[in-house]
Amino acid sequence: MIKSMTGFGRAEYSDGKRNIIVEIKAVNHKYSELYVRIPRRYSFAEEHIKNAVKEYASRGKIDISVVVDNLTDDDVTVKLNTAIVKQYIGCLSQLREEYGLAGDIDLQFVSSLPDVMKTAPDVEDEEEILKGFLVPVREAAAGLDRMRALEGDRLSEDLIMRGRLILNMVDEIEKNAPLVAENYRIKLGERINELLSGKNVVPEERIAAEVALFADKCNITEEIVRLRSHCRQLEEIIEKSTGPCGKKLDFLVQEMNREANTICSKANFLEITNTALDVKSEIDKIREQVQNIE
Repeated sequence: MIKSMTGFGRAEYSDGKRNIIVEIKAVNHKYSELYVRIPRRYSFAEEHIKNAVKEYASRGKIDISVVVDNLTDDDVTVKLNTAIVKQYIGCLSQLREEYGLAGDIDLQFVSSLPDVMKTAPDVEDEEEILKGFLVPVREAAAGLDRMRALEGDRLSEDLIMRGRLILNMVDEIEKNAPLVAENYRIKLGERINELLSGKNVVPEERIAAEVALFADKCNITEEIVRLRSHCRQLEEIIEKSTGPCGKKLDFLVQEMNREANTICSKANFLEITNTALDVKSEIDKIREQVQNIE
């Protein structure tokens, strides 16, 4: 069973103290990249969230959004940064004395300065908060996984269909392969007769030797065997895979394209070349689809 790298999952959860909404979006990517957007005060949970999502998706670019709506203030502590306050007051007093400035340093002004007071989750509640986060994270990741699996089923059907179509084309190429040497023998004989205009006769064994040499150069038996094998491997990987196989399929498609290119360059026969070009067209379509497989 193969899976797509594209999908979406969403889940909501309330633990009585906060409502948590998690959305996960995934697109295809060569490697695994996870990005978490979460309120700064809960940043301690970021790596745990990533690890939970990785249990469901091992490859792709994945964006995880966590929105938290607090229903109570039980998990929040407001802290005064006394060191910062002392520095602010000291600097303001120095500014007033050195430049003879008027004005009082009052509570309202000092409390509005950056970093004087901060809100933070209670340290002793981090484990409880994390448990609450992981519930919707895993539920959203499971939804993402289901969507990726469904898309993977559709990709499987398309890839298997195209692989079998290529196999039919390979059969056609194999049927025409013996005609390459015979076609060359006929054209060579016609060309020789045209040049000599019947004045001389070229020994039949000389023509046969030339045809044999040409046939050896244009032999595509190995390429046909390998291409047919690759097509069968493609279907086998898709049907029997139990984990990520996108990179394996990508390599296999490259090998398929290599064999098709060699057939095109060696065949020297219009019918075979045209069929091989059709094969390359189908391989390109397979390659595009494989780029989205985990």
